Amino acid sequence: MENQTEVTEFILMGLTNVWELQCILFAVFLMMYLASLVGNAAIMLVTIAEPKLHTPMYFFLGNLSCLDIFYSTTTVPKMLAGFLSETQKISFGGCMAQLHFFYFLGSSEGILLGVMAFDRYVAICNPLRYTIIMRKQVSQLMAAATWSAGFFHAMMHTMATAHLPFCGPNHIEHFLCDIKPLLKLACGSTYLSLMLLNTVTSCVAMGPFLAILLSYFYIITFLLFKVQSQSGRQKAFSTCGSHLMVVSLLYVPVLFNYMLPSVGNASQRDMMVTLIYSALTPLLNPLIYTLRNQEVKAALLKILGKKYFIFH
Repeated sequence: MENQTEVTEFILMGLTNVWELQCILFAVFLMMYLASLVGNAAIMLVTIAEPKLHTPMYFFLGNLSCLDIFYSTTTVPKMLAGFLSETQKISFGGCMAQLHFFYFLGSSEGILLGVMAFDRYVAICNPLRYTIIMRKQVSQLMAAATWSAGFFHAMMHTMATAHLPFCGPNHIEHFLCDIKPLLKLACGSTYLSLMLLNTVTSCVAMGPFLAILLSYFYIITFLLFKVQSQSGRQKAFSTCGSHLMVVSLLYVPVLFNYMLPSVGNASQRDMMVTLIYSALTPLLNPLIYTLRNQEVKAALLKILGKKYFIFH
């Protein structure tokens, strides 16, 4: 098939063109990005270094932190560079690469949250069979399937978008290469891309979301009618609370962004919502799990204590 693309690069319009505001946003998002890297790297280090945390729950948590590091790195550094330049250019290939990794890592994280909900369901509702059902090989297989599903989902979008003819203009009303603003610039039919966005992406988002709702329906029912111990209920709700907060931080903006029709001033709305799950969520996830999880806090303090002792 002959490539009809005439546009060799795109120009990202970014969040604002006011220089003073760009300087402030640069400082804010740089600090958020660095804090996100440190927080998620600390979670990964703790889950690897502490033997007590070598369980499926913390294995998946380590995967979540890894996804958050790559996810924020896909979008934030390019956005930061845009704040320091008058024109934020990105090549056609670079745009397609960013689009791929944005959807690959984002959809993988959504699926992983569904897997984590299933893990909590088994741990709480079938504790005696937990070590058999969620054995190491099964956990690794589920993690591999999560990353693979996200990769192939993103590949469909990337291939469909890359084969569209772009004849100009080349100004993307966003701070990253997302599908919706790119489709506005396409010269040819966008039916296939829109179908993938409306059906496949909806299934990828809604499938794990429904699995999460179903898992927590069984968990809550089990805790209310089968568990008599108040301390047992509190411990279970505390563990699930962290996961539910992370689910809300990702799924509420994602569903808001992709399930609502793009009308009116949708580009500004989409950018603000995208900021939440591409920059804010990776920052808050490690905070939620460390502040609400006693085991993670204890392991982190243990590691920091050892390092302090070594250097003193």
